[in-house]
Amino acid sequence: MTSSRRLWLAYLGGIEVPFKKTEIGGNMTMEIDVLQQRDAVADTGTSEAAAKDLRHSTTRGALASVAGQGATLVLRTGAMIIMARLLTPKDFGLVGMAAAATGLLNLIKDAGLGVAMVQRDVITDKQASALFWINFTLGVCLSAVCAALAPAFVAFYGVPSLFWITVALGSCFVFNGAASQHRAFLQRSMRFGAMAMIDTGALIVSMALAIGMALAGFRYWALVGMAVSQPAVAAVGAWIACRWVPSWPQRASGIRSMLMFGGKVTLSNMIVYVAYNADKVLLGRFWGAEALGIYGRAYTLSSVANENLFSAIGAVAFPALSRLQNDPARFRSFFLKGYGLFLSLVMPITFWCTLFPDDIIAVMLGPKWHEAARIFRWLAPTIMAFGLIHPFSWVMLATGRAGRAVRTALAITPLLILGYAIGLHWGPQGVAAGFSICMAIAVVPVILWAKHGTLITAGDVFKAAICPLMSIVMGAATILLAGGLVGHIRHALPRLAVETAILFGVHLLVLLFVMNQKGVYVALLRDSRLWPFYKSPPNPAWTAS
Repeated sequence: MTSSRRLWLAYLGGIEVPFKKTEIGGNMTMEIDVLQQRDAVADTGTSEAAAKDLRHSTTRGALASVAGQGATLVLRTGAMIIMARLLTPKDFGLVGMAAAATGLLNLIKDAGLGVAMVQRDVITDKQASALFWINFTLGVCLSAVCAALAPAFVAFYGVPSLFWITVALGSCFVFNGAASQHRAFLQRSMRFGAMAMIDTGALIVSMALAIGMALAGFRYWALVGMAVSQPAVAAVGAWIACRWVPSWPQRASGIRSMLMFGGKVTLSNMIVYVAYNADKVLLGRFWGAEALGIYGRAYTLSSVANENLFSAIGAVAFPALSRLQNDPARFRSFFLKGYGLFLSLVMPITFWCTLFPDDIIAVMLGPKWHEAARIFRWLAPTIMAFGLIHPFSWVMLATGRAGRAVRTALAITPLLILGYAIGLHWGPQGVAAGFSICMAIAVVPVILWAKHGTLITAGDVFKAAICPLMSIVMGAATILLAGGLVGHIRHALPRLAVETAILFGVHLLVLLFVMNQKGVYVALLRDSRLWPFYKSPPNPAWTAS
């Protein structure tokens, strides 16, 4: 390996210490130990500096990631508004049928090896290269499998046009496989600003292509073009930003444990995917493309904010918690801070969707989608449930408990499918109601099982959730009291703007000043070094308790 290659790999891994050589399979290789930069220095008497450095990197990374996901949310919402007016529910339903069927394959696209690389204490160039070729080969194979299964999807749904839609969507696997390890390198080195720029740029390009195709009359092919172009552009961006070129695969690269971990992550994701997409398959099969299209738009609109927040905060929280997996006290402290921040954003979104479904649908999708409003309201409780449960996946994976994640997924999947089946008789609204009820039932058992074996207690979870919950309840009460005044606004857009300002404004004021959370959020800005008084003493809440 050349010296320049070694230096670049060290940069990708976040190393600020000399390289260490180890013998693997008879060949000398450079061992890249990301944890040596911060956590291993604790053994030399500089643990406080390492903790401070990690705190700053995590906070700045979180802000960059949230900003990037915020831009993505705005762009995706804009695309949804535009495309909903250019296309019909049937167009969305056709692509939704193919996406629901191929999405299970999408979970296998990197075999969980990206997560395994980030979670791993030590990674070598030989291991990284081997993982890359596994991912790329898997992507090519999945693309071929997708094409081979296209006739079966056509027979299942009875829609001939699904054949070429499925074949086209299968090409996404090749692009994802080519970029998986490059994105893992960027995440390991906490280069979240670069990742945000890549994702935002890819979304802009795909949106422009989709809108142009829709205007040109390509109907559902506009949605396919958007789905395919986004991972293609993102893959090019990841290679440019990472600048790492994999070497040819070699034997005895020492990746067996990573394959096992990645396999468990993939299995868990597959089970969860079945749980969260069986509703769409059942609706498409028994109620048709139009009903699925309406349900799918309501589902996407209810989940888009939650998914973006989870992706933004989780992208930072997972590598940070992985570094702290051997320090239980700091692990607990960091998780609870991230969890509280996540809930303070998710809870107001839940109440927003519950209180104003008609105005949200009218503004976001337009009048022809009015049937989606009731479905949207029934789906709103799932936002809260996901917000409470999903962050605990960081806990399980960062501590290497991928097997527990699999067992958790196996436990909740039958419950959700039972809820869909019971509600199917009443159509999309019944399925949405069954989904919400079953998710609410699963919240407490999942949290108790996921935190088992850590220092996180049920009391910790309650304390993290109670402040944002009480704040948004006060905001909702204010809205109900002011309902008569707001109701006089005739048009949906200004009415929704006023309703949103009151709900979120009261929530923010109560959270910061009544619940005494102002110091926590000011300290976050200080730790990010963006706050003008950041030279003040660091926030003790972010250090080990």
